[in-house]
Amino acid sequence: MKSIQKRIMILLLFVSFASCNAQIKNETSITEKIAGNCGMCKKTIEKAGNLKNEASVNWDKESKIATITFDSKKTSKDVILKRIALAGYDNNSYLAPKEAYDNLPQCCQYERLNKQESVVMTSNTKHEENSERSQTNLEKVFETYFELKDALVDSNSKSTSKLASDLVILIEKVDMHSLDAETHRVWMEKKMHLNENVSTIVNSKKLEEQRTNFIELSENMYALMKASKLNNTIYYQHCPMANDGKGANWLSKEEEVKNPYYGSMMLSCGKTIETLK
Repeated sequence: MKSIQKRIMILLLFVSFASCNAQIKNETSITEKIAGNCGMCKKTIEKAGNLKNEASVNWDKESKIATITFDSKKTSKDVILKRIALAGYDNNSYLAPKEAYDNLPQCCQYERLNKQESVVMTSNTKHEENSERSQTNLEKVFETYFELKDALVDSNSKSTSKLASDLVILIEKVDMHSLDAETHRVWMEKKMHLNENVSTIVNSKKLEEQRTNFIELSENMYALMKASKLNNTIYYQHCPMANDGKGANWLSKEEEVKNPYYGSMMLSCGKTIETLK
């Protein structure tokens, strides 16, 4: 009798899983190794990766292999694996933030094979130390954004384009595994948009085009700065005249308003609407 009940349960689980997958269109399936220890890990990994009508994750605790099925027009392998990493589980593409790993229950804290690479310096030579330091942090990204803003204040299109090119490089060099969990989450949401924003500014030939694209760059940068632990006070400022009268915002290290959308034409037009500390 117990054997029959067990078979029925297995059949029901299979039907349930198949039903879930049946809702996923444009189906792509991959396998990926994801660290973990136990049944609780399985539940957390699958919950982090699953998304109704978009993605389904089935993780095997013995092999540590997850079968990931997803709608390729709605999401991607990277997006799913990032969610799983944010939940605390390393995979071949992304390491979990240290804070997320430390918050796992003790039974779920698997041995981190990449721990030395992700959270401590392992270099024994000066050359290796310099290589490690080449990984930048968000402060350099923020600082270059402020320099780009100042170039727009000065109405210097050439300098704006050069600083946007620098930002493209700095964004790619950010060591996201050093970020705390909340900043890591926002970084992964905004990185692609930031790259698009700065690349568009690089390719813009006219100052007005650069200023227009600076609007969205500032919105995405604001979300990132608001989530980050800032070293200095930052002022979020607003010009009601910019963007064809719709208004536009920017971030500044100085409380004094210096308008990047009009420069010397209306240098002091605007006000501080929020202070980030």
